[in-house]
Amino acid sequence: MTHFPNSLSFTGFNTPSRVECDVAGLVHEGTIPAALNGAFYRVQPDPQFPPRLGDDIAFNGDGMIARFHLHDGQCDFRQRWARTDKWRLEKAAGKALFGAYRNPLTDDEWVSGRIRGTANTNAWIYGGRLYALKEDSPALVMDPVTMETEGYTWFNRKMTGQTFTAHPKRDPKTGNMIAFGYASSGLCSDDCTFYEVTPEGVLIRELWFKAPYYCMMHDFGITENYALFHIVPSIGSWQRLKQGLPHFGFDTTLPVYLGVLPRREGASAKDIRWFKRGNCFASHVLNAFEEGSKIHFDTPEAKNNMFPFFPDVHGAPFNGQEAMSHLTRWTIDLGSNSEEFRSIEPLTDTAAEFPRIDDRFTGLPYRHGWLLEMDMRRPVELRGGSAGGLLMNCLLHKDLASGKEQHWWCGPVSSLQEPCFIPRRKGAPEGDGWIVMVCNRLQQQTSDLLLFDALDISDGPIATINIPIRMRFGLHGNWADAADIGLG
Repeated sequence: MTHFPNSLSFTGFNTPSRVECDVAGLVHEGTIPAALNGAFYRVQPDPQFPPRLGDDIAFNGDGMIARFHLHDGQCDFRQRWARTDKWRLEKAAGKALFGAYRNPLTDDEWVSGRIRGTANTNAWIYGGRLYALKEDSPALVMDPVTMETEGYTWFNRKMTGQTFTAHPKRDPKTGNMIAFGYASSGLCSDDCTFYEVTPEGVLIRELWFKAPYYCMMHDFGITENYALFHIVPSIGSWQRLKQGLPHFGFDTTLPVYLGVLPRREGASAKDIRWFKRGNCFASHVLNAFEEGSKIHFDTPEAKNNMFPFFPDVHGAPFNGQEAMSHLTRWTIDLGSNSEEFRSIEPLTDTAAEFPRIDDRFTGLPYRHGWLLEMDMRRPVELRGGSAGGLLMNCLLHKDLASGKEQHWWCGPVSSLQEPCFIPRRKGAPEGDGWIVMVCNRLQQQTSDLLLFDALDISDGPIATINIPIRMRFGLHGNWADAADIGLG
């Protein structure tokens, strides 16, 4: 019989779902705008089998991709596994063969040397393809209509790095996909790769460079002329893996860096400038843009580590208060001879993470951002367990031009998953559109899909779509117009 551990990662709302299904015409309240014609894709880590080592962290679950097809005022639902090499090998064996998160020393010897990726971090739509992404492996390609898996891609066999980010960006000027990889020559290496890919899936640029030290490089930023890499000390090593420690641990004694790589033709690794600042934690990037010789880099920043399952390397206990992140602007000046940051400016007093923008303004001056807020002042009753152990109980809209904020609270026994912006039409002004996101109903062990007018979120959802299965806590997702993916 199949038995999952009786632990926080596998019980309550975090109980594995493992459901592939198709459901047409989901029940909903309110009005789904008739103008919406496309699909919202999102991914959740959802383990196919109980963990090989008895327990595990959520980040190690197999990727399960959900698609919400919004059309004609209704919503159809389809969900499929991302059939990675790991998923196929374990399916054939009928059990888990791969061990701890990013530790091949704990794997069954039968799968030694095989790609360990789970494709569980982002569902990214580009050039008519659905990419299921995990940063420790190549990109997995799926058909956005059938949602069948095609397999890993090395982009016409031109990609020589071993890894591909879960957070690629689309250059609004060229339309090309800008991406990177870390640990590109092998696990725990400081080798990184910068990539540029056309909508046809052709790799037109690959550049290798070194990071100041090996760490989790989960996200990055771009501007019109640069790629920006923040180096934050969630560090790892083969020594940790041999000792059976979690792959990453946070080191409060190391500095944080921001690397600036020119994106111009002919630039090389020697052209990177590294700027340095004091220790902090930062993972996701809201946006970045240029202002003369200055570069602004907007990221939720916390004083200390946000991941209790990647503990302090010096043995300090997890500090929940210091793990609260606030949107912060890092500014560096390329016209300066100094390697220090020009300024570090908090943009809000509101604790929030999972930041999103109107993606058409990636790398450009922008006004609007949406984030998941952590408001501990509101009533909290986590009956049925917290999804992913995180209390994201409000949707936040930040107007960076006026400084004004809007907040929408999901209630005491619910939590929210990452928002995604949908433009009202391709040429609409920035922020003119909708926000789509999943809401976890913790007590009922159910999930809803919520739609908001993007600039009026405080008015509440314009539509609440009842999902017939429970969605585990997911990470990232994206919208695609039906015409761009061949979805009728």
